[in-house]
Amino acid sequence: MSMEFQKGAAVPAGRVVRKGRIKQALTRWCLHDLGEKWPMEKICRTAVEMGVPAIEVVPPEEFPLLRKFGLVSALTTSHMFVRGMNNPLHWDECLNKIGSSIDANAEAGFPNVVTFTGFSDTTVPEPGTRAGSMVSREEGIRNCVEGYKKIVGHAERKKVTICLEPLNTRDGADMKGHPGYQGDHLDFCLEVIDKVGSPALKLLFDIYHVQIMDGDLIRRIGTLKGKIGHVQVAGNPGRGEIGADQEINFPPLMRALLDIGYDGYVGLEFIPVRDTMQSLIEAVALLDV
Repeated sequence: MSMEFQKGAAVPAGRVVRKGRIKQALTRWCLHDLGEKWPMEKICRTAVEMGVPAIEVVPPEEFPLLRKFGLVSALTTSHMFVRGMNNPLHWDECLNKIGSSIDANAEAGFPNVVTFTGFSDTTVPEPGTRAGSMVSREEGIRNCVEGYKKIVGHAERKKVTICLEPLNTRDGADMKGHPGYQGDHLDFCLEVIDKVGSPALKLLFDIYHVQIMDGDLIRRIGTLKGKIGHVQVAGNPGRGEIGADQEINFPPLMRALLDIGYDGYVGLEFIPVRDTMQSLIEAVALLDV
């Protein structure tokens, strides 16, 4: 899928959500016009007009704007994906950021905070770290489990869910994949979640990343009742629109989520390659099963 941004005619949003069984969220970082990012206020106004109740990938400093529009932060940011919980060198940074976001969510009444395993190569040059060796799968799982056990009690008390995200390592294009990320398969992330054993640590089921690495989406959703804390969508290949010109059939996936009793949010984390407003209208309507 090409990244040729085409300027389309202005399309007023208007209410798009009719059924509302799937609680959708617009994604803050990937909305743009000809590569120029939408300001947060425009995203909020568009969500309200469409009948979408939430925005995702939101830092706590933008909560006042969400409250102004009566919107929810469906997924609040914390640490980034390079330095994660698979390496004790990064625990202080990660735990501080996760903890701060948990506290902000609890105060605002918002549900989820994102987290990542981190890269397996500790030699990745990052500020404040020292060079090391590759973190093995077994070591990475062990470190993640030990690290998350330091914070899940706090999340439980605050009634906030930490959502661990698998990311694909096959696509090397910027923000379409993350070669070197350790938790690239569902099984890695689920083993961590199961061993931590807390209702405050769940899976972020990113349909785009899972399709690339594991596939078999409907069957996998069917095995994850009670374990999914948040869902994200994007078309594959290319992380573009979720319509008919890519390989994932999204309405059956939404129905599969409803079948297992999933009542969380579904974030539209795709990077538009056509008119952004029209793409959002089409995507919100498609997921509104």
